[in-house]
Amino acid sequence: MDSGTPVPTREGGTLDGRTVVLGVSGSISAYKAADLCSKLIQAGARVYPILTTGALKFLQPAVFSGLSGMPTATGVFEEPFGAEQIAHLRYAEIADLFVVAPASADFLARLTAGTCDDMLSAALLANITKPVLLAPAMNSDMWANAATVENRATLERRGYRFVEPTVGRLAEGIIGAGRLAEPADIISEITRTLGRARDLLGVRVLVTAGPTREPIDPVRFLSNRSSGKMGYAIAAECAARGATVTLVTGPTKLPLPHGMAEVIHAETAADMEVAVLPRAEAMDVVVQAAAIADYRPGEPAPHKLKKSGDSLRLELLPTHDFSITLGERKHAKQILIGFAAETENLEVHARAKLLRKNLDLIVLNDVTRAGAGFDVDTNIVTLIPREGDLTTLPQMPKSAVARVLADWICARRTEPRLPR
Repeated sequence: MDSGTPVPTREGGTLDGRTVVLGVSGSISAYKAADLCSKLIQAGARVYPILTTGALKFLQPAVFSGLSGMPTATGVFEEPFGAEQIAHLRYAEIADLFVVAPASADFLARLTAGTCDDMLSAALLANITKPVLLAPAMNSDMWANAATVENRATLERRGYRFVEPTVGRLAEGIIGAGRLAEPADIISEITRTLGRARDLLGVRVLVTAGPTREPIDPVRFLSNRSSGKMGYAIAAECAARGATVTLVTGPTKLPLPHGMAEVIHAETAADMEVAVLPRAEAMDVVVQAAAIADYRPGEPAPHKLKKSGDSLRLELLPTHDFSITLGERKHAKQILIGFAAETENLEVHARAKLLRKNLDLIVLNDVTRAGAGFDVDTNIVTLIPREGDLTTLPQMPKSAVARVLADWICARRTEPRLPR
């Protein structure tokens, strides 16, 4: 089928020659997927549709085959590419990007669990390198349900990207969050994602993440509330965009992000220093997202301290702030990014840290605000560069904050650099 002259997307580019595997799951908003398919074709994309059993309750495969000129797969045992090619593996091979629109609550749950009892989930399970956009659509209570929230967080840690549902009139007649994003907005995100896909190719990035633990005795330690989610999101985003990523992680309960070139586990601030300093010189970018202890017990007890009824006094000594050493050793083209988790005089403290540690950018957040800081899946941050104006971001998933930071790194690498 001749798609004609590619029509520019809203951002002025085209999808000419790009291959999109379009998954459609069971939702009343599935009718919008036909419009999305049509607009993708107009934008120059080659579209391979896959419909789940649920989607077939709302639309027929002939609609998508007619629009795309490609066979529409519906069952895991179909072989639209011929008997000599295993279809779900072939989709993973030919795709530049997968998009699932709409992605129902059921489909997100099955994707999280790793089930592959239909062609779409099997193709996604076979895909380990291509970006995936999920455009959810469901009732607002289902979208806010703890199970869906946890499924989303898990998928984001695995590198899946989300096109946020909008607030609007839902099928049951109420106004709420959960409405499928408009096709034009989904295409804009497809264009941005494909543009980012390899924009950090060959860039060496080191990310620190999580807390440290400073031992008091063999069973107790001093630590902090950091979960590592922000650092892991940054590491995953940079790897997805082609960077060679080294992750130095404190103790967390998180599964490791996909695509790491090297992972080093560090328990204490001293362990973190030993892991980071020898590697930093070879890096193009160092992102210091770990919450490293400022103090440590002077003499950890060799045995478990027993409760005696008396007061226990600990001598706390400052840990070595090796981030200052990183700033002193920074080479001309290296980018250093730090984080400032503050509770008062936010910008004053953050700017002082920016200068003291010779950073190019500091990411400031008020950890007293709901939806920001430690052990949550969202963040509210302000980006303060050494040169230029600060940027305050609204509350957003940490994966979205990671995308903004990766965008900033890419822009910074293309700017003329002034000697210091």
